This record gives sequence, C-alpha cells and structure tokens, in this order.
Amino acid sequence: MIQRKEYLENLIALRDKQVIKVITGVRRCGKSTLFELYIEHLKKTGVGKEQIISVNLEDLAHSDLLDYKALYNYITSKLVPDKNNYIFIDEVQKCEGFEKAVDSLFIKKNCDVYITGSNAYLLSGELSTLLSGRYVQIDMLPFSFKEYYEATKSSGKSKKEIFDSYLRYGSFPYVAYLENDDKIINQYIEGIYNTILLKDVATREKINDVSVLENILKTIASSIGSPISAKKISDTLISSGRKISINTVEAYLRALTDSYIIYNATRYDIKGRQFLKTLGKYYFVDSGIRNHIINQSARDIGHLLENIVYLELLRRKNRVNIGKLADKEVDFVATNMNEVEYYQVSASVLDENTLNRELAVLQEIRDNYPKFLLTLDDIGKGANYEGIKQINIIDWLLEG
Repeated sequence: MIQRKEYLENLIALRDKQVIKVITGVRRCGKSTLFELYIEHLKKTGVGKEQIISVNLEDLAHSDLLDYKALYNYITSKLVPDKNNYIFIDEVQKCEGFEKAVDSLFIKKNCDVYITGSNAYLLSGELSTLLSGRYVQIDMLPFSFKEYYEATKSSGKSKKEIFDSYLRYGSFPYVAYLENDDKIINQYIEGIYNTILLKDVATREKINDVSVLENILKTIASSIGSPISAKKISDTLISSGRKISINTVEAYLRALTDSYIIYNATRYDIKGRQFLKTLGKYYFVDSGIRNHIINQSARDIGHLLENIVYLELLRRKNRVNIGKLADKEVDFVATNMNEVEYYQVSASVLDENTLNRELAVLQEIRDNYPKFLLTLDDIGKGANYEGIKQINIIDWLLEG
C-alpha cells in the first residue's frame, strides 16, 4: 500500500491539536485509505483499539446513523473516559445536520475529530459558521505520478512507459493496481464518473437531465489549455441545439467544481499584480476521466501534460493561476507564501521556433523569481537559458 506520505505526515503533525481535521477531495482519491494508514500509525504509537471510533457513512452497516442525533449518540456511547478518543467519520455530508454532531464532539476535551467529504460545500454552510477558526482543511488529490510510479515500478516497464499509462488511465489509486486492463479500468472510471455526476452534482442541484452536465464536461474536456467562460459554454451548447442560460451554466460549473471533478484556474495579471475574474481555465482532477469523456483519438498530449502539471503544482504550492502578461500568457504562476514560480509546459521544444516562442514569454517577466520550461524532451540533467531552466516533465514529477 502506498503510504500517501505528505497527507499522512500532515495528520500526524495535527494529532491532538484543538482543531477538527477535514479531509476533502474527489471520490476514490484515497481519503478512506488515508484514515486506515493513520489509524495504523496511532496503534503503533500505543493507542488502544477501543480509543478509535471509525464510521463510514457510505456503509450500509451505518445506515441508521444518517441523523445527527443518532450519529452523536452512537459515538458518545463508545467513548473511553479519561483517555483520548480518536473519531473518524467518512463521507460525513451524508448525515443530515452532521455539523451539529461534529461541533458537539469537538467541544469534548477527550475527542480528536477527523472527517472526510467529497464536496466542497461541506465547509460552505453551517459547519464553517459553527467552527470558524477551529478546523483545518486538507485537500486531497489522487495519486501524483511519483506515487503512481512507486505503485507500478515493479512491472519492469520504463519510466516513460509508466508515464504513458498515467496519462492514459489516470491517477485514481486503484487504477494503478489494475495492470493496464483497458476494459476493467474503463468500467472502474465510468463508475466513479457516474457516481460523481449522480450523487454529488445532480442530486444536490436537483437536476433531472444529467446529459446537460455531460455536455458541459465534454465542452470543458475539449477546451483544456484554452480560456473558457460560462457564456462560451452556453453558446456552444445552444449552437448544438441545447438551450441553456448562462446563469444555469454558472450554477452547474459551481456544482462540478464543488464535487472536485474539475478545478478552476483563474488568471493573474503579472505586471498589475492582481487577480482577474474573467476567462480562466478548467482542468480535470484525473486524466482518465477526461479521456473517458471525450474520444481517445481526440487526446491532445500538450493539454494533458498541462493538466498534470497544474495538479502537481496544486500539491506543492498554495495557489496556482494562469499568468497574463499584456497579450501573452504564462501557463502557470505558482505561489507559496511569498515565493513565486513561473512555468511553461510544452510536449517538445526541439523545434527552434517552438523553443523561442516558449522562452519569449518567460523572458518578458522582469523579476528574479524562478522560471521553468517543462517538456518531454530527453535533455539529460536539463538546460538553462539565461536563468530559465528546462526540465524533463517526468523527472520533475518524480522530484516532488
């Protein structure tokens, strides 16, 4: 089992701190497994089995706990007096009024509370109001390429072959163990995709016609790497005979981003040092889902690479934006506290014109922050163009 080291270390550092630990992320990204890993860690440090209370609200065995009073009463009945109790509630949003139970457990002196959810609106309502300043949110993503590589390197395949599989099949943890079986992997991804659309989006928004969500996602899947707006999506659907208002598209986009199936990268004016509200880009949480939505033959390697770099930067940095520089664009501006890094992504820059075009954008930035050009080109230990470092994407991903 891959340890998900970064997330596990985060939980270990937060142990017994007076905050609720909230783990959010798309379905099947590994939240429940993270709980299992952390519980094993607790046991190894001397925590007794009776001090650990774990509830998965997607399990039928706990179907009677979908009311906050029942959930609270069940957990409090199992608390061990005079010892620290570690409480884990998986998919907490399935419990009606869960925030009341969580808040009541939190105020007990001997309760360390951990919850997971598959929707961003988990923290957009009463929970955030009740617990303002008293919770820490850990945003979880599926496997990074480094984790995927660790899970599959025993196959005997080269790094490039494993990376090709990562691009094609995606990063959901269980996919790494399905041995590149097209049929099974496609069925597995389709199951995740349908569950997100039906349970996390359609049910919440009371959408009867799920095909409209699929049409929006198809439009986004075909537009990775390109600025897009609710109006453009609405116009595209209307031109294909599907009448839908801009307001409806905006509501559905919010629901889709809340379910973590897509992420919205906003634009940042590098010279003006300000965030812009228009013409951002959307990226998928998993390339396998993106490839499932559109025809495999329509895959664009450049845009897939951009998608993977975006997600990796999310893992490493606090904020990732699209850079605007007059009439030019920098693929990503990644910030972490006061540190800033600039990234251009291209499948290859062996063609001199392509190299000059990609470098020109970064060369116009008049500051001393690090600048990187990520490509699939085999360039050994990399290259340096007056401070701009060219790095092989696979090597860069494995460094993380």
